[in-house]
Amino acid sequence: MQPVMVTGDHKVTGLAIARMLGIARSNDRAVDGHELELMPEQELRADIGNVAVFARVHPAQKLRIVEALQSRGEVVAMTGDGVNDAPALSRADVGVAMGISGTEVAKSASDIVVTDDNFSTIVRAVKEGRLARRNLGKVILYLFATSMAEIAVLMAALLLGYPLPLAAVQILWINIVTEGTVTVNLIMEPPEGDEMSLRPISLNEPLLNRRLMRRVILMTPVMALSTFGYFIWRLSEGLPYVQVQTETFTVLAACQWFNVLNCRSATRSALRFDLSRNPWMLGGLVLSILLQLLVIYLPAMNSLFHTVPIASTDFLIIFAVASLVLWAEEVRKLFARRRMRKNSH
Repeated sequence: MQPVMVTGDHKVTGLAIARMLGIARSNDRAVDGHELELMPEQELRADIGNVAVFARVHPAQKLRIVEALQSRGEVVAMTGDGVNDAPALSRADVGVAMGISGTEVAKSASDIVVTDDNFSTIVRAVKEGRLARRNLGKVILYLFATSMAEIAVLMAALLLGYPLPLAAVQILWINIVTEGTVTVNLIMEPPEGDEMSLRPISLNEPLLNRRLMRRVILMTPVMALSTFGYFIWRLSEGLPYVQVQTETFTVLAACQWFNVLNCRSATRSALRFDLSRNPWMLGGLVLSILLQLLVIYLPAMNSLFHTVPIASTDFLIIFAVASLVLWAEEVRKLFARRRMRKNSH
């Protein structure tokens, strides 16, 4: 986010204030209304990235500034309070009017009204918006990866001639209960602290972008192979089918528990990312595990969900196999952090 000052003061005064506030960089300059009037459109669009202050401009020139920035692919937020700001406020991607000093015309032309007339409120709003989008991406990543893994497990069994690893009611349980107890909780993830240093997001960028798709391509096969591989291994040992199905059902549920920890951050290790920062996530995981235990050990649930009790020692193997998706993501995150450190030098 790069602010640009549009002021009624002299350009020298405006530039000095902009440098004091950190708006203007050392090589930035100021342009007044007369200079802007003489500047050809192509020159303005090419050079506007180096202009930090526009001084003594009239309403039509404010509109021209907004359009020049938009022509470079910038998402423009315009703040203002007067009648003469209305055209630019209306044309900007986000028009922001001052609630206390702003005129009714400016408020009507804007998308957002800042009730306290404080610029830092806009910064906080941008941060909250970025956090909301990031957390929505986490939810989409989690749901897409886990759903694709379920499909892959069932398709593999059908294509290779094995009995179904999961009963229909077990799939329903995973989709509604196992996922439901942790999915919404991802939306409540607190800020990671780097929201304002993230690159601006294009208006045309989908929520399921390339970065998330690359993570899906890693998560989905690992969860599918862990679950289906466990199913084949336990069948080969000659165990009763209902026991193998119950264990496979639990492996897939545990994969999702580990994977929701993966989805909390694209780069931070799940082993060091304090779970207590999001008590909703911690509570959701505890609730999901308790409900899974009820399905396995409660006789009434056994008949409904086609499950049988599992030996406590088998849980060690189940969790070890399910945790493979966590370790796969930990390796990816390790390389991602190394790339970030390398690029920062």
